[in-house]
Amino acid sequence: MKLNTRKMTLAGLLCAVAVVGSLFSVPVFGSKCAPVQHLVNILCAVFLGPWYGVGVAGAASLIRNLAGIGSLMAFPGSMFGALLCGLAYRFTRKMLPTLAGEVFGTAVLGGLCAYPVAVLFMGVSAAAVAWYAYVIPFLISTAGGALVAGCILLSLKRAGVLTHMQDALSEENPRKMRNCA
Repeated sequence: MKLNTRKMTLAGLLCAVAVVGSLFSVPVFGSKCAPVQHLVNILCAVFLGPWYGVGVAGAASLIRNLAGIGSLMAFPGSMFGALLCGLAYRFTRKMLPTLAGEVFGTAVLGGLCAYPVAVLFMGVSAAAVAWYAYVIPFLISTAGGALVAGCILLSLKRAGVLTHMQDALSEENPRKMRNCA
């Protein structure tokens, strides 16, 4: 019971960070780089796993859309990266494949899936935008988030805190979790 409460609490906090962080963006090469969602995706992958990551990305996208501070592009732009980086971390337990999974999932898969979303649901003319038009802007945003997440996780690892935090959330070792409480 405590484990689920901890995981849900962290997921809720990360979702809130993603929503509030979506207000922060930096112009890069004519594109708007909003790295916080991608940072959150990677943190979810490392601490909570792929399914929590997809849930947090979907919930943050929905909240942003309902609050009028996001577009439908938030869904493919966050959920594919969350899934791929979560699976990459689950199977490799290494940071580089996790970061690459976020970048590939968001930029390539999310960018390509954004095209039909724009055409079918947002009224964008199919002739007005190329099928690959969202790949570069998504790449810029996700690369920024992956860079920041990599720095944070590397700092946590060097400080010896990362493993302790993961153990506190791990279902595999409830004995260590009890010692953290």
